[in-house]
Amino acid sequence: MMVKKAITLLALVLLGNLCYAQVQAWGGGADENLISFGFSFQYIQQDYKIVRQDTWRTPIKDPETGSNLTSPLTRISSKPTPGFTVGFITRYRVAEHLELRTTPALVFADRELNYEFENKADDLNRQIQTTSIDMPLLLKLRSDRLKNFRAYLVAGVKYSLAVNKGKIDPNDEPLQQKILNRRGIGSYEFGLGCDIYFEYFKMSPEIKVANSFNSVLVGNAPLSQPLNKLFLHSLMFSLHFE
Repeated sequence: MMVKKAITLLALVLLGNLCYAQVQAWGGGADENLISFGFSFQYIQQDYKIVRQDTWRTPIKDPETGSNLTSPLTRISSKPTPGFTVGFITRYRVAEHLELRTTPALVFADRELNYEFENKADDLNRQIQTTSIDMPLLLKLRSDRLKNFRAYLVAGVKYSLAVNKGKIDPNDEPLQQKILNRRGIGSYEFGLGCDIYFEYFKMSPEIKVANSFNSVLVGNAPLSQPLNKLFLHSLMFSLHFE
């Protein structure tokens, strides 16, 4: 009985090694081409890194009358809000382990600011709704390929252009006026991921972080009074297909 079990186990090990040796280096040949194309989907979260004015606790005032519109502030915060993007990939093979990539995408994402006051009845939540076009230029540093798997690091710069140009409506009540962001935003981004090869394509799960180079805050809405600078922070989970 023990001999039969040993023979069966040995046969399974040999069969497994044979099957493993016959695994194809799939992927549709994307890595072998000098230039290749694809598409991507992203889940994105965005929030602000807030730099406050020294006098940020001062009650928000009506710009016309100078009267207080709120009680003194106790906190300003920004929590991550979700969105999504769809885009295309253009890849250029620089060397065996280095690629140049651009992944222009249409981004649908909101940003949020929360204001808390001594009088809780004054608390406010404001969303900045944004649709933009992202135009990144990235370098992708790849590891050696192990069968149908390869890890990589990615880093580069990105320019984002808002499609919907915001403006302050003077007919709005002071506390309802929009908090505006720059229409064009430059950012740096970095991340990591892996290429998983299938028979006719490869799929690349990826996580990236992006931060704006400069403050994105513009305009003089009353709710902008306590703010000195706003830096945009993004966290992206992507699935790329090539």
